[in-house]
Amino acid sequence: MYLGNGSKNVRYSGEAAIRSEFSLTDHTGQDVTQADYSDRWQMVFFGFTNCPDICPTTLAYMASVIDLLGDDAVKVAPIFITVDPERDTVPVMAEYVSVFHPRLIGLTGTEVQVAEAATNFRTWYERTEDDSAPDGYFMAHGGYVYLMRPDGAFEAVYQEGGQPPEVLAQDILEKL
Repeated sequence: MYLGNGSKNVRYSGEAAIRSEFSLTDHTGQDVTQADYSDRWQMVFFGFTNCPDICPTTLAYMASVIDLLGDDAVKVAPIFITVDPERDTVPVMAEYVSVFHPRLIGLTGTEVQVAEAATNFRTWYERTEDDSAPDGYFMAHGGYVYLMRPDGAFEAVYQEGGQPPEVLAQDILEKL
């Protein structure tokens, strides 16, 4: 909101319309909802396993943050939600997340389930046809890491590379 008096200060009020609400399947084949993580903070990223650069970089970044949290890492659920459920099946997600961190949780589901989760997080994705891509398409998507409270409410959003992993880890530790 612009204050209108020549000041460049910005004020915000209210809650963000971002919320952790989903019904998906984890990389072990278990059906899960946000309630399964209600005892922990959630660090959530949307992407896909065939992503050539942003997703592997961001997941490695999230893995660094988890490591930097030390013993407090058990209070945070690091979650990777696919935007490409056609290719990112449970076995594919299980193999992919294991490359980055043993605590990383991969979530997939139907097209409808993924779309609903993305809508609830107010993120976007789009299929882009490309003959040079695996299976003839890429998935364009937002590149943000969401920090959600244990009750599923929005706390903060970060862009990978916007701050060193040490800074994000410290920010999370202060909120725990």
